[in-house]
Amino acid sequence: MRLLRFSSVRVLVALLVASFAAAGQAPAPPTPEQLKAYETFRAWISTQADLREASNAVVFKRYAEELVRQGLTEAEAASTVAVVQNLGDRAEIERWNQILTAENPRFNTAPNAFLVEMTKGLRPGRSLDVGMGQGRNTIYLATQGWDSAGFDPAERAVNAAQAEARKLGVHITTTVARATEYEWGNAQWDLIVLTYVGAREYATNVRSALRSGGMVVLEGFHRDATKNAAIGGAVVFDTNELLQLFPGFRVVRYEDTDGVADFGRNRTRVVRLAAIKP
Repeated sequence: MRLLRFSSVRVLVALLVASFAAAGQAPAPPTPEQLKAYETFRAWISTQADLREASNAVVFKRYAEELVRQGLTEAEAASTVAVVQNLGDRAEIERWNQILTAENPRFNTAPNAFLVEMTKGLRPGRSLDVGMGQGRNTIYLATQGWDSAGFDPAERAVNAAQAEARKLGVHITTTVARATEYEWGNAQWDLIVLTYVGAREYATNVRSALRSGGMVVLEGFHRDATKNAAIGGAVVFDTNELLQLFPGFRVVRYEDTDGVADFGRNRTRVVRLAAIKP
């Protein structure tokens, strides 16, 4: 999950051309120069609200124009855009591998407080942590008796989660996969967790995958939070938007409040939802 999370495929990763992946080759790790070019593009696209639904061609044309405006020649701009295109989504995954396994993490490594509160007293069942990262929520649920599973494309983070679970003597089921690759199943989860990973793109999967009586727990940023920080569009929500994502669900709690976000660790405006499938 998270600022500019991998799940913001429509905003970021889906804008990249996965050249090596498309060719069926294993890509080499990005060089520092490539990662820098990607990070620069990433910071720029996060501020371009009007490009969220634009095609790749439109996005990269606009970016090339922006680079020229900043002083690059047309040839230099074209070369930079080509680097970003050719990186594919591996750069995004590598970025989160680094963030999620950092020696001094800049995110809350404890389980999400809203998740902890909303699951108190619930009878443990099967839980799915979407974009599990280094497993803070996946492991917590396992310690509470849940048959806890999670997935994330950041393989080093997932490996770290398994190592921590073994150290604690609990079992978690993990998969290294993107959301589009993961088999969510039909009516097989009692709890689905979406903390700082998005929700719009997963709403259909959640509705199908939850059992009747199952709960979805979600936390992300309110749009106001973007006034002071660049935040990926997938984890940013408008006022009351979460209430519209799961029509027919019974809302257990909806919060729109100031709080300390799990990612960034700044006091800002966050939104939270816990809702049960009928």
